[in-house]
Amino acid sequence: MKLKFGIGLLIAALVAIGFYKFAEVNLMKGDPYYVQITTDGEKFTYKADNGQSFTDYRYQLTGYDENGKERALDFNANRDRPLRKSAYLRVSYNTKKQEVTQWEEVQKESIPAKALAKLE
Repeated sequence: MKLKFGIGLLIAALVAIGFYKFAEVNLMKGDPYYVQITTDGEKFTYKADNGQSFTDYRYQLTGYDENGKERALDFNANRDRPLRKSAYLRVSYNTKKQEVTQWEEVQKESIPAKALAKLE
């Protein structure tokens, strides 16, 4: 009885991990593009169903991949203040969803040379 329960638990854990990895690859991952923040973004505030207010900043910037190929990118930063001007970001663009799924600030030195040349 304990053996069957243990095997069932192991199978359930493997299915959960598999689903998580599938979702991560297909929904969150994307091709890396590099952008530089040049504006404060467009501020907008909205309320959730529970009445709580949230502030986002929308950015419409041109990004470049490691080969210098250009792509228009549109994404939001869910923060109470705009992103730091002149900051460099690596954004993930998911071609299946046709949207930016993640972003993170990076150092200028970590940007591929062809992309950096286009940003400067």
